Amino acid sequence: MLKQNLAFLTRKSDQVLMREPVKDDGAAVFDLVAACPPLDQNSRYMNLVQCDHFATTCVLAERDGRALGWVSGHILPDASDTVFVWQVAVHADARGLGLGKRMLKELLNRPACSNTRKLETTITRDNEASWGLFQSFARDMGGELSDAPHYERHAHLAGRHATEHLVTIELPRRRMRSAA
Repeated sequence: MLKQNLAFLTRKSDQVLMREPVKDDGAAVFDLVAACPPLDQNSRYMNLVQCDHFATTCVLAERDGRALGWVSGHILPDASDTVFVWQVAVHADARGLGLGKRMLKELLNRPACSNTRKLETTITRDNEASWGLFQSFARDMGGELSDAPHYERHAHLAGRHATEHLVTIELPRRRMRSAA
């Protein structure tokens, strides 16, 4: 068993398949997010709806049929040039492969995001991994990153969750379509 696990961990990142999810992926996405603290756990139903209704703006990364990465997002209803990334999850077995950035680039290369000029997300101050991912992604894309408190602990989150900062990445007008 140990030999099999070591073989799995040493495979190249280009063997990871990135695709649009389907509703049958909802349970696997739920389990993946649960395995990736400090991400907030959504309901199984929410992940099912994301896989079914928002598939064109979500990315599932898998290897050998096993979910290793997940990006959930949607185009803002009142700003069709902005994609909001809700969550980025990378399983511990796939960390260090650059999978988070690869999935974000895959998302931006989707037809649903062809008019995207901004990427937004929210991050708590203490989530160093997410800050590192989005700062590195902005640099790689030649984008400008800014942030400000958005969903505030006491005003919006009943004092039960740390303030979420709205992170905005202004993307360059010309993006490489082959960036993924």
